[in-house]
Amino acid sequence: MALLKTILIIGLIYYLFKILAKLFAPRIINYAAKKTEAHFKERFGDFTQQQHRNEEKVGDVIIDKKPTRKKNTSEKVGDYIDFEEID
Repeated sequence: MALLKTILIIGLIYYLFKILAKLFAPRIINYAAKKTEAHFKERFGDFTQQQHRNEEKVGDVIIDKKPTRKKNTSEKVGDYIDFEEID
């Protein structure tokens, strides 16, 4: 009888835990997400503010492109080999 009573108690605890997890898991995850967001804002908030301060003023002309490298046409790349198709 004690074995059956123990199995019944373990089953009740298991199902009770499942029900409570379904009820409280979304709240716990939401709380953790808000805490993580606050932590990131605290750590990286200054970084984004500094970027906004460094933005260029209206009317400034900025050209962002890599300088082109002139290719020497006199460079010999290799020998040209004429291939023939064999049927």
